[in-house]
Amino acid sequence: MKVMIVVTHLLGTGHLTRALTLGGAFQDAGHRTVIVSGGMPTAHKHTGASVFVQLPPVRSDGTDFTRLIDDKGAVATDVYRTARQNQLNSLLRQEQPDALITELFPFGRRILKGEFLSLLEHAKTLPKPPKVFSSIRDILAPPSKASKATFADITVAALYDAVLVHADRNMTPLNLSWPVSERLEPTLRYTGFVAPPPAPPHPDHLGAGEVLVTAGGGDVGMALFNCAKAAAAQDDARQWRLLVGGQHATEHCELLNRDAPANMRAERARPDFRSMLHHAAASVSMCGYNTALDLLQTTCPAVFVPFDEGNEVEQGIRAQALARQPGIEMLRSSEITAGTLLTAINLAISVPREVADGAFAQGAQRTVEIVAEVCGASHAG
Repeated sequence: MKVMIVVTHLLGTGHLTRALTLGGAFQDAGHRTVIVSGGMPTAHKHTGASVFVQLPPVRSDGTDFTRLIDDKGAVATDVYRTARQNQLNSLLRQEQPDALITELFPFGRRILKGEFLSLLEHAKTLPKPPKVFSSIRDILAPPSKASKATFADITVAALYDAVLVHADRNMTPLNLSWPVSERLEPTLRYTGFVAPPPAPPHPDHLGAGEVLVTAGGGDVGMALFNCAKAAAAQDDARQWRLLVGGQHATEHCELLNRDAPANMRAERARPDFRSMLHHAAASVSMCGYNTALDLLQTTCPAVFVPFDEGNEVEQGIRAQALARQPGIEMLRSSEITAGTLLTAINLAISVPREVADGAFAQGAQRTVEIVAEVCGASHAG
C-alpha cells in the first residue's frame, strides 16, 4: 500500500510522535509511507516513513487554539494558510495514496477545518480514491458544544471509512471523553495503544536513584519544574533531574539551574529518557498519551500532574484512570506544592509496580492490519 498520514501538532509534540510511530509500523510492514507535518519543526528523527514532508508550520498561541501562529511568530495569514493547503493537495495528487489518515480531525483541529475538508474532497476526485481514516488518541478534549460532536458525526459518515481509536476499549473507552452516538459507534476500530517497543535499560544506568521530572516536548511546564526545584531543596535522600523540552529549553534550563539546590539540575530533554526510567527512583510528569505509555512500559513509580491550562481536561481524565493502578499517584496542578509533591512521590514508591502486559501497546501493528483489511491489501508481518 501507499499510505499518507497528515498531522499538525499545535502545542506539544505528542501527535507527531504517535504519527511517526504509526509511520514506522507501516514502513516495517513493507508499505510506502508519507508523513505530512503541519506543526513546528522538532528534533524528532523522522525515520518512521519513506518520506517526511514539512508544510509551512503553525502552532497555537499558547493554549489559545483559536489563533494560529506562523514560523515568524506572527498570526498566520490567509495567504500563508492557503500555501499550506495547496501544498497538501498537490502532495495528495502526487502520491495517490491507497490510505489517507488524518490525525485528530474531525474530532479536533477544527481551526484547520478548511484545510482538512479541502484535502478530503480532493481525495474523492482521484482516479482511485483512497480509503480514509481518522486517527485519534484514547482521550479527546470533550466537545464544548453539541454542534462539535454533530460535526464529527456528519463528517465521519460522509468522508471516512473508519475511525482508528488508539486505546484499549476496556481501559479507556472513547465515551469517557466523547459522546459516542449510534451513528459513530460502528465506525470505531480500537487498535490498542500506539507505542514504540519498550526501551531497554540504560547501558550506563543513567538516572539511577533519581527523580526524573519531565513536561513533554512543548514550551509548557515551568510551574511544574519550579515546584520540583522547591521539592528537591527539601529532599536530602535523592537526586533530581529536570528534563526540559520545547523551543526555549536552553533559557528555561538556565533559569532553573540558577540558585538550584545541590541535588538538582536541569538539562534539555534527551532521547534516552525512556531507558533512564528503568533505573529512576520515581518519575514526575504530565500525563500526555506518549508519556503515560512510556511509564506503563516500565516499573518506575510515577506521579502524574496532568496539564489543565486553558480548560484542558484530556490529561486529567487519563491520569484518573491510570492512578487506579499501584505505584501511580495523581496531583492536580491546583494541589501541587513542594510538600504535596514529595508526599505523592513517597506514596508511589511505597507500592511496587508491575509492567503492563506488552500486548496493550501493540496498537501500531494492529493499525496496519486494520488499514490493510479495509483497503483490501495484504501486508507483511
